[in-house]
Amino acid sequence: MAPRANWKGFLRLSLVTCPVALYPATSESEKVSFNQLNRKTGHRIKYAKVDADTGEEVDNEDIVKGYKVDTDTFIEVTKEELENVALESTRTIEIDEFVDRSEIDPRYLIRPYYLTPDGKVGHDAFAVIRETIREMNKVAIGRVVLTNREHIIALEPLDKGLMGTLLRYPYEVRSADEYFDDIQDVKVTKDMLDLARHIVNQKAGHFEPDKFEDQYETALIDLINQKRAGKPITAKARPRGENVVDLMDALRKSIGRDAAAATEAPRKPGKKPRKAAAGQKEMLMPIAGKKPAKEAAAKKPAAKPQRKSA
Repeated sequence: MAPRANWKGFLRLSLVTCPVALYPATSESEKVSFNQLNRKTGHRIKYAKVDADTGEEVDNEDIVKGYKVDTDTFIEVTKEELENVALESTRTIEIDEFVDRSEIDPRYLIRPYYLTPDGKVGHDAFAVIRETIREMNKVAIGRVVLTNREHIIALEPLDKGLMGTLLRYPYEVRSADEYFDDIQDVKVTKDMLDLARHIVNQKAGHFEPDKFEDQYETALIDLINQKRAGKPITAKARPRGENVVDLMDALRKSIGRDAAAATEAPRKPGKKPRKAAAGQKEMLMPIAGKKPAKEAAAKKPAAKPQRKSA
């Protein structure tokens, strides 16, 4: 099934315009999710929208947005009034300027999207805008309206398309001063830096996302499998942090430990991971009453858990 666009409109650079579609570049739908249940009955919890004063349930068509002025005073704003806030960015991403990627503070980054041509027309104009940004080695800054809010969006080439990253406004970014002011000014000696650099060199590598494993997600699946199989759940010992008495001694021990780990690692041949679909998770235990556990495990591959929306 083709992905569904979050937004459709136009991308414009001066007088060059093309129809485009914006798609989310990330997803959390594959993560394990839980429903809230009534402990006594095992039934799901249902939430009702009720009037805070009367306690009566309110139909969706009778619910409007309101801006709180004080404790008991609200200014009602209807859906039609919100739609009448006519911003050009509601339907058009207008490129306002081009900046160097290094100038964008990471604190301003929110989430990435994919931007593609929408339909059969406009591919030429899209390619011109994309390749211009690529050739100039810049990031295009524009504005787009998503979920009734205008966002700043940074556009940069990604393969045949564009990646758009939503950016925060300055008022959304907290100053670091209130958090960092109490950090003590410490004089770090050359010996400490040399030892720390040595540790960094031992751990040097390349950014390869495929190597990362969501260990908490894996632990959740193991927990569900054990409960599904009726196995007892035992609490695991939590790792304890140790107080650093001698920093130089701790740095030296770290170097020795990491060197030993690097030497032992090649001796243990790792199992080649079975290739799975993107985002695939496995629930290993069969549903009770279908087949004996051993027979099902032998004949049937691990099944993906059925997820219900919360």
